[in-house]
Amino acid sequence: MKKSQDFNRRQFIKNVALTSMGVMGGGALPSSLLAATDKTDTLKITKIEGIRFKDGIQIGGGSGGADGAEFFWVRLHTDSGIVGLGETYPFSNGEYGALKDYSRLLIGKDPRDIEGIWRRFYHDMAMRNAGGADMRILSAINMAQMDILGKATGQPLYRLLGGKSRERVKVYNTVTDYWAINNMKMSRNTAEIVKFLMEKGIHGMKIYPFDNSSGSYITNREIEKGLDWIRGIRDTAGNEMDICVDCWGRFDLASAKRIAKALEPFDILYMEDAMLMNNAKAYASLAQETSVPICHSETLATRYEYREFFELSACDVVMYDLSWCGGITEAKKISDMAEAYLIPTSPHTAGGPLLWLASIHLTTSLSNFMIMESNYWKYTHQYPYFLNNVPVPENGFVVAPEAPGLGAEIRPELFKSGDAIVEVVAEL
Repeated sequence: MKKSQDFNRRQFIKNVALTSMGVMGGGALPSSLLAATDKTDTLKITKIEGIRFKDGIQIGGGSGGADGAEFFWVRLHTDSGIVGLGETYPFSNGEYGALKDYSRLLIGKDPRDIEGIWRRFYHDMAMRNAGGADMRILSAINMAQMDILGKATGQPLYRLLGGKSRERVKVYNTVTDYWAINNMKMSRNTAEIVKFLMEKGIHGMKIYPFDNSSGSYITNREIEKGLDWIRGIRDTAGNEMDICVDCWGRFDLASAKRIAKALEPFDILYMEDAMLMNNAKAYASLAQETSVPICHSETLATRYEYREFFELSACDVVMYDLSWCGGITEAKKISDMAEAYLIPTSPHTAGGPLLWLASIHLTTSLSNFMIMESNYWKYTHQYPYFLNNVPVPENGFVVAPEAPGLGAEIRPELFKSGDAIVEVVAEL
């Protein structure tokens, strides 16, 4: 009886994986997935690789100078043939060093033991001041583990996170001069940018109107200059365009309060990272004195750092970057904790193509999702340089792939051309 049950289970997983590969247009099931479906009871990490990208990759496409790849990949090989990919950014030298340091906790382990591996990593780094490259590499490893788990079961990532809460994910577009849309720039081409996004069905945008301030203190003149950007958006689109204002942690509490007060008449979606991230009481003071929703913060990591902000009512929207915050599973825990306070989630995605894919999967499953970041230059120019199957928003929404795991179809040319530099970190 047991033998028959095992056969039926393996056959079911094969059928699911075959169906998923059909969605990808890949035809026959790859040998790595065939091996996984025949050997689901044991799985071991046999090799760990770090992948950096050659300096000066020329991508172009009206980027305003944003060529190259600021991200770092982790590749986990298993004895079954399944390979998992994860991603973090933006300091690959530090991330490579952290991967070497922590590989001892990973090599030879079953990658499906996601909670146990996360706890061992986190305990080691927490006892030595958790954060930085250590936290970023934990996030990438967690993503690679989830990729493996999806491939081993033939399931897309969102299924492993609880299934669909929505069929498609609403996005806004981050507008910067660095990642310019067809060389258009805010203040110079505000109306054209707004019309371009709305023609594509995108009715939300993030801007940085106070970037030219004098430092942590902002003058009245600088506030007025920033408000001109917002007036330009409202003059073009009225309330049809939601506006997110990112302050990039530049200001002190007094200046943050003055900016928030100035923003109140414009009914913006939220004000993000008004100050540096690590003072929950200062954020509580700001939140209590303004009607502007306060969003916080891509720079925090793990549920432990977000906890006090929730308890003190110090934010109205939670933002994390799942390639920085401890990974996919930790991002889900942060969102679940936020939901208990009726706080919605708006993830940060301004990294690489694997972060983009993973974030789409996660937000497909979240019950307290609000809106997700996207960037036109990245998904039309940068990401296709690395992936064959980049999800592109249609009418302001993006849809998760149905292929197993992340569903990333990596372009093999990266490794043939030398653009991808692969370094073995550990091997059994």
